[in-house]
Amino acid sequence: MRLVNASDTLDLRTTPVHLGRGSTARSVEGFAWEPDVLRAYSAAVAADGAEGRMVMIFDGDGPGEHWESHPAGDELVVCLSGSATVTRDRDGVPERVLLGPGEATVNPAGVWHAVDLNGPTSLLTITAGLGTDHRPRTGAPEPDAS
Repeated sequence: MRLVNASDTLDLRTTPVHLGRGSTARSVEGFAWEPDVLRAYSAAVAADGAEGRMVMIFDGDGPGEHWESHPAGDELVVCLSGSATVTRDRDGVPERVLLGPGEATVNPAGVWHAVDLNGPTSLLTITAGLGTDHRPRTGAPEPDAS
C-alpha cells in the first residue's frame, strides 16, 4: 500500500482506498478477493483497528454470492447507478432495502447482509473491514420471508 498523492487518479473499481487513523488515505494497489491478498491487506492496516475503512466501487449484475458481516463497524452502501436490494438478517427475519441512484443505506456493525444487483448496477461502499466474515448463500438458509 502507498499513500495517495493529491495528483493521483484512482479507479476505485480496481484500486480501493484505505482510510486510516490520522485521516490518512492509502491506495490498496494489487487488491484482489483472494485469501493471500486479503491477509496481506489486513496485516498492513491492522494498526488502524476498528477505525480503518475500505472505500471501493463494485459493478455488477445479479444476485450476490455470499452473506457478510463487519463486526468492527458500520458499512455505508451507496447506489451510484442501477438498482440494488440489500437484505439484512435480523435474527432470522429479513429486512430488505431497495436502493436507486443516489440512495444509501447503512449495514450496522455485526449484522449479516447480502446484496443483490437488479440489473447492471454500480455501488460505492465504505466498510469497516477488520474481522469481516463471509458465508455462502447456497447451503445457508435465507432469512424467513414471512
